[in-house]
Amino acid sequence: MCDKQFATKSNLNAHKARVHTGENVYTCGQCEKCFASTAGLWLHMNIHRGKYKCTECGKCCQSNTTLTVHMRSHSGEKPFECTVCSKRFTTSGYLVIHSRIHSGEKPYKCHMCDKKFSQSTSPNGHMRVHSGNKPYKCSLCNKRFSRSSNLQLHERHVHYNKRPYDCPYCGKLFSKNSDLKRHVRTHTGAKPYSCTHCSKRFTSYYKLKKHLLESHNEGTWFTCHICQKKFSHNGTRRAHIRRHEGVKP
Repeated sequence: MCDKQFATKSNLNAHKARVHTGENVYTCGQCEKCFASTAGLWLHMNIHRGKYKCTECGKCCQSNTTLTVHMRSHSGEKPFECTVCSKRFTTSGYLVIHSRIHSGEKPYKCHMCDKKFSQSTSPNGHMRVHSGNKPYKCSLCNKRFSRSSNLQLHERHVHYNKRPYDCPYCGKLFSKNSDLKRHVRTHTGAKPYSCTHCSKRFTSYYKLKKHLLESHNEGTWFTCHICQKKFSHNGTRRAHIRRHEGVKP
C-alpha cells in the first residue's frame, strides 16, 4: 500500500493496522484506550504502573525517553533548532515535522481519500473520519472522541474550564500553549511561516496553507457536488452541503 519496509512481520502488521486500516484491537483494561499492537499496549501500561513518574508534577510516562522529554516542559529546554526560522523544539522528531512546513513535504497519504499529512501518526487519527471509530471516552459525561487530544480539550473546556496560559502583553487566558503562542504574534508581529513560492510570511501555519491553496493552487480542493463551490477543508465542505440539504445535526 505504501512501499514502506520493516525488519519484522509483526512490525509490518502493526503498521498496516495503525496507518492503513485505523484499527486498534488491543484495549487497556483500565482506561479503554486502544492500540494497534501488544507492544504499544505494554508501553501504555507503564503509565498506570507509575514506573516513569515526573518528580515535578506527578505525571506518569510510558518510558524513560518520554519522561526525559516531558521534563523539558518544566525546565524549558529546547535543544533542537530550525535552521530556517530558528524556532526551537524539545525533540528532534518535532523539528523534522516542523521542517516540513517550510518544504511543504507531506509524505503520508490516506488510501481512502488521498489526503496527505506531514506526520506519520496523522493518517491513523484521520482514518476514524471514514470509520466513525471514537475510542476515547470522557469519564464525566461519556461523550466519545476520535482523538485523545480532542478528549483532553473537551475536559478542559467543558468540565474544568482550565485556561492556564496567560498572555504577558494583555493577560488574555488560553487553554492551549499553542493558542497562546499564536496570539502573542498579534502583539509582536512575528511571522515565522514563509511561502516557498513568493516569500510572503504568515503568523500561523493555517494562514500559510490558505495562501498556498488560494494563490498557488497547491493542495487539494474539496468541491460541493451541488453548487461546485470549493473548500480548503473537507469538514467545511460537509457543513456547507448540510445547508443545501437542510440537515441540522
